[in-house]
Amino acid sequence: MKKLRKEDIKQEVFDLYDDYAHDRVSRRLFLDKLGIYAVGGLTVSSLLSFISPDYVKKIQIQQDDKRLKSEYINYDSAKGGGSIKGLLSRPVNAKTKLPGIIVVHENRGLNPHIEDVGRRAGLAGFISLAPDALTPLGGYPGNDDAGRELQRKRDRNEMLEDFIAAFNYLKNHPECSGKVGVVGFCFGGWISNMMAVKIPDLGAAVPFYGGQPKEDIDKIKAPLLLHFGELDKRVNAGWPAYEAALKENKKEYQAHIYKKANHGFHNDTTPRYDREAAELAWKRTVEFFKEKLG
Repeated sequence: MKKLRKEDIKQEVFDLYDDYAHDRVSRRLFLDKLGIYAVGGLTVSSLLSFISPDYVKKIQIQQDDKRLKSEYINYDSAKGGGSIKGLLSRPVNAKTKLPGIIVVHENRGLNPHIEDVGRRAGLAGFISLAPDALTPLGGYPGNDDAGRELQRKRDRNEMLEDFIAAFNYLKNHPECSGKVGVVGFCFGGWISNMMAVKIPDLGAAVPFYGGQPKEDIDKIKAPLLLHFGELDKRVNAGWPAYEAALKENKKEYQAHIYKKANHGFHNDTTPRYDREAAELAWKRTVEFFKEKLG
C-alpha cells in the first residue's frame, strides 16, 4: 500500500478528527464514521494511524538539548489544583534576567508536543513555563485519549486559576525580568484570552485558535496577537463578535487567518500541521513577545 499523504485525506476526515478530539463524538462513533472514508485501499487503522500524533519522530527540541536548562518544577495554585507540575526552560547562556512566557497546553495535558513548544520558547530567548493542568489527577497519562478523558474531569475555571498562578510564579522567578506573556493552543488559546481578561499586568497574550471570552473584554490590558486557521469554522465563528468588542473597547490587537489551515495547524505531530502557516505564526509570535516583553 502506498504511503499516505496529507493530500490523500478528505477535509471531512480532519473535521471528524476535530469533533473527536474535542469530545463532540465518542471514539466508537468516530471510528464508525472514519470507516466511510476507508476506501480505495485505505483502512480505518491506516487512517487512524495517519491522523494521530507522532511524538517520537516529530519532536524538534529534545529534553536534553545542551543549549537549554530545562527541568520540571512544582508551584502552588491555591485557588486551583494545589501543587502543579510544569516544565521550566531557558537558555543556558543567559547573562541577564529574561522575559517570561507561559505555554498552555491543549485539552489533553502537558504532552510531548507542548513540552517541545516550551523548549522552543526557551531557545528563542525567554524563560518559559509549561504547566500540566492534569497534575491533580496524576499528570499527563502518556497518551492523548486518556489525557482528554482526565481533563474532562477538571473544571476549566479551576484550571484557569492554575495558569494564573503560573504567571505569578514566573513573574517572581529570580531569572525572570518580571515581564510575562502567555501563548496557548486550542483550550490553551481560551486560557490565553482569559488570562488577558483576568491579569491586569499580563505583558502580552497569543491565543492560537482559542475560544473567545464573552464578557469583561473591557478589562483587557495586554496586547493580543491572535492566530486562526481558515478551515477552523468552529472557533472562527466566535471571532467577529470578539473583534467587535475589542474595537469597541479600543484594545490593542493583531489577528491573522491562515489560508487553507485547519484547527491545530501549528502542531507538527499530526497531518493537520501546515508548515508554512505554523512557521510564520511562530515567527510572528516570537517577534511580538520580544517587542512587548522587552
